[in-house]
Amino acid sequence: MYKVFFNDSCLLLSDRAVEGMKNIPYHFTSQIDEAMHLMANSNQSVINLYSDDLEELWFDFQNHFKIVEAAGGIVKNNQDEILFIYRLGKWDLPKGKMEEGESKEATAIREIEEECKIDKLSLDEFITTTYHIYFQKEYILKKTHWFHVTHDGNDVPQPQTEEGIEKVEWFKAFEVKELLKNSYSNIKMLFEIYHNSKSNYNE
Repeated sequence: MYKVFFNDSCLLLSDRAVEGMKNIPYHFTSQIDEAMHLMANSNQSVINLYSDDLEELWFDFQNHFKIVEAAGGIVKNNQDEILFIYRLGKWDLPKGKMEEGESKEATAIREIEEECKIDKLSLDEFITTTYHIYFQKEYILKKTHWFHVTHDGNDVPQPQTEEGIEKVEWFKAFEVKELLKNSYSNIKMLFEIYHNSKSNYNE
């Protein structure tokens, strides 16, 4: 199963219908447009586009959009605090677009350094890739690769204001749940995955 977010809605791509959910059986690429139309113009919070051949559906779905790849991280310091940025009225995590020829790992480090003005960063394990769609003259599928990142220093982070970032702050793990109430769906899902894979996120 794949989860793709658009605004506050979630499009599931799966291999079966789900009871109690708006289900669209996939046969033609026009049904991708149908799902997008429903997400943009109805109150459906979750739509399930399904096919017996999930990988073929996912292949067709990706080819239906312009793809932008990005990378970022859940950054922790020596005090076991997590780094958040505040932009466009939401709490978010540092991330940014991959440059041509750049690896996911290099992008994650570079973007965190640029957006938060800190260094002494090291990559730990890869967490997951999240997907969301936004509109910028056309619908774009953004694939963001997330890593667990450690900061080994005493830098006071500063926001990259030219990128619209208003604040950069460290938060204790127990504070994260409250921050996520004013964050994005893919960030909430990222922390669920992170929490399930590591025992260091307190609810």
